[in-house]
Amino acid sequence: MCLILFHCGRHPRYRLILAANRDEFHARPTRHAAYWPDRPGVLAGRDLAAGGTWLAVHRSGRMAAITNFRDPAANDPRARSRGDLVLDFAAGRQSPADFLAGVERRRTTYNPFNLLVADGADLWYFGSREGRVRRLAPGTHALSNHLLDTPWPKVASGRAALARLAGEGPVTPEGLLALLLDRETPDDGRLPDTGIGLEWERRLAPRFIVSDVYGTRSATVLLVTHRGRVTLVEWTFRPGADPPRITGRRAFGFTAERFADAAGRPD
Repeated sequence: MCLILFHCGRHPRYRLILAANRDEFHARPTRHAAYWPDRPGVLAGRDLAAGGTWLAVHRSGRMAAITNFRDPAANDPRARSRGDLVLDFAAGRQSPADFLAGVERRRTTYNPFNLLVADGADLWYFGSREGRVRRLAPGTHALSNHLLDTPWPKVASGRAALARLAGEGPVTPEGLLALLLDRETPDDGRLPDTGIGLEWERRLAPRFIVSDVYGTRSATVLLVTHRGRVTLVEWTFRPGADPPRITGRRAFGFTAERFADAAGRPD
C-alpha cells in the first residue's frame, strides 16, 4: 500500500475502519483479492512478481498491511520481499508484540518499510526507519511512504477526512472509497523532498495517483465490527485513467471468532 487511512477503538460500531490505496507500476503483475489456497484462511491480493501481498486479513481476525518508506538511495534489489511480512503475520500465531520484535531484529534484511498488524484487539505499528515497536492509541491515523502520521498533504488531509467521516457517519465502503479517489495536488511549496525530483513529487502527491507508468492500481476498504464481522471490499482501476475508472469490484465478508470479548455490542 502507499496510503493507509485508519480509525481504531473509538467508533460505536466498528473496531477498525481502514481505507487504503495500493500504488504500483502498471507493468508489475498482480492478482486481485481472493482466498489463497496455499495459505488457508488468508484473504489478500497477490504480488505475482515477489509472491507476497500489501494487505491481508485472516479468518481468525488477524490482519496486516505494509507501505514502503520512500528512499531511492536505500533500495537494494537483493533484499527480502516486504510482502512476506504481511503474510507471515496474518497466517501466524504470534502476538503482535512478539512478531514485531522479531521483525525489528531483522529489519535491515528488507528495504525500508512501515508495517501495521492487529490480532483482533489492538493495532500495532513498526517502521523500520523509526526502529520502535508501538501499540497505537485509539483514534485516527494515516500512513504513506514515510513514518506514521507524517504530515504530508495527502496524509494530513486524508486523516482529517476520515476523522470527520468516523465522527459524523454513516461509514460505508462507498464513502471510504470517495476519500481514496481524491485527486487534489498541493502547491509545490507543500510537497515533500524524498529524492525523486519535483515532477515525481507532484505525480505522487494526490491520494489517488495517475500516470502512464505508475499509479493507484487498487483500493481496499476493511471494516471490522465490535462483534467480529469482517468486511473487505476491493476496487481495481484502469491504468492511467483520469478521472479514475473502476474495472472491478470484489466484496467478502465473514465473522472472526477472536472477538468474543465484544459479545453484546451492537453490530
